[in-house]
Order: sequence, then C-alpha cells, then structure tokens
Amino acid sequence: MGREARGQGRLLRGMAVAGLGCAGLAACATPQPRLAVHQAPTARPYSQPPPAGSTSGLRGTEKPYQIRGIWYYPKADPGYDEQGIGSWYGEQFHNRRTANGELFDMDLPSAAHKTLPLPSIVEVTNLDNGRKMKVRVNDRGPFVDGRIIDLSKAAAQQLGYGQAGVAHVRVRYVGPAGKTPFDERRIIAAAPPPPEPRYARPPAAAPIYVAAPPAAPAQAASEPAETSPPPSVLASYRVQAGSFANRDNAERAVAQLSEAGEASIESIARSQGVLYRVVVDAGSDEGEAFGVRDRVVALGFSDATVLRP
Repeated sequence: MGREARGQGRLLRGMAVAGLGCAGLAACATPQPRLAVHQAPTARPYSQPPPAGSTSGLRGTEKPYQIRGIWYYPKADPGYDEQGIGSWYGEQFHNRRTANGELFDMDLPSAAHKTLPLPSIVEVTNLDNGRKMKVRVNDRGPFVDGRIIDLSKAAAQQLGYGQAGVAHVRVRYVGPAGKTPFDERRIIAAAPPPPEPRYARPPAAAPIYVAAPPAAPAQAASEPAETSPPPSVLASYRVQAGSFANRDNAERAVAQLSEAGEASIESIARSQGVLYRVVVDAGSDEGEAFGVRDRVVALGFSDATVLRP
C-alpha cells in the first residue's frame, strides 16, 4: 500500500507539472496587446510635410508651407550666404499683399525669399557688375528652379539688371528687420556708386605764359564781364516731392526734406497761377535716384517721382 500511495503521488505531481507547462504554452501562443510605436518619416528638406505638433507656437510666416507639392521650412539662418540666379517681379503683384501682410510696391526696394525669416534684411550683390545693396525681405518666392531670390522692380533696377530680368547674385543674411518698411530707410539705400576708375588721373598741363594784351580803354571797365552759364540742372536726375499752390507750403516741404538731400523750389507759371514744385537733386546715376526717391517717400511724400534728365 505504501508503495502504491507513493506511486500515485508521483503520478499526480507529474500531471500537475504537465498541466502547468501546457498552460504556459497556451499563454505564449495568445496574442498580447502592444503599444503602437509611430516613427516619423525620415526628414528630407523641402519634400515631406512637417511632423504633427512641430508647428505649435510658430508665427504664420515661420510655419512650413507647400507650393506645387513641395514643402518649404522657414527658419532663421545667421550663416546664410548663397550664390545663384536672382530675378524680379513687378506690375503683376503691384499693390497686393506680401506673405507677411505688407503692401507690395514694385517702386520700393524689397525682396522675396523661400525660407529666410519675414521680415529680414539681406545683402544682395550682382556678381555680373559688382553692385550690391541691402534690401528688406517681406515675401515668399521665387518658386522657380535655380533662383534664390526675387527682387522688386526698383531693387533690380538699382542693381543693374532691370532690363536683363535675371542676374547671377550672392545673397547674404544680415539680420532681422523692423516691423515696418520705414524702420530701415537708412540701411535700405541705393546701390553704392561705381568705383573710381582704376587708371590715374593725368596731371594737369603746365600753364603757358603769354604776353598780356594791351589794357582796354578806361570806359570799357564799366561793361559787364561775360560769364559761362551754370550747368543745367536737367543734366542729372531729380526727385519731385510735390507741387504746391502756396509758396509757404513749398518752403516748409524744403525744410522737411533736408535729410533726403539738397531740395529746391521751381516756379511754374500757369493760367491759374504760379505752381511751386519742390525737387531734390538725385545725381547722375539712375539707381541712386531711386534711392533718393525712397528717402523722400519715407519722409512723408508718398507721391514722389523720379524726373529723368
């Protein structure tokens, strides 16, 4: 009996162990719930949409955007310095809103860039002629392969490629811009004048001494001496700030324009009376003339126009 009892005990223990093993196998075979792991797609510049939640807290002009199926990612890039093709845009977008809400004026220097912060200041150099200027970026573009910046018509003219349409340019990020275009009126100026000629100016010819003519009769001393006429002001560009029927208003405008350059009043006779036109000397360079116009506009004369020689 004792041996039988011990045999039955071993049998029961074996069956228990086998049962536990089967239960473990069943548990392993039963699917268990798992947390899904979402991996963001590999980031490729200008191709994939932004990851969810990545744009929270960004201003509208800082958020990624899509044009023709391509994603662009605006960002601050202090080291931005790139060379490529520059183009310009004008009448088709004149008086329309730019990407940051400003009004586009093709006759004021401005620029469009795909990713630099809005607004910001960049230095653009025309590599074809060496001219350069600082300009305010307030719009997005150009969305054409190979082009890195789109300038307004006025800016392209100042850099000397208004007629050509495109130029090889270098674009260098300078820094953030003020809230309004007029905050930069002292740094967004005309392109610098062309450099001085590389050759040395020839020395003045040595004076030639000749015998003095006989003295004129005494009575001729009272006759007025002939003088050379002054050079015509029409030989250079001028900026018309405005026209006034009252001379006092014109004189006040001249005083207000002292920061823009040398201002003067021209009287124009009309059948209705005299009209007083206030103009600012703008030099002989067309690009410089448009720069003077910008300064005149910034001083409150929004209808200022460039008068050609």
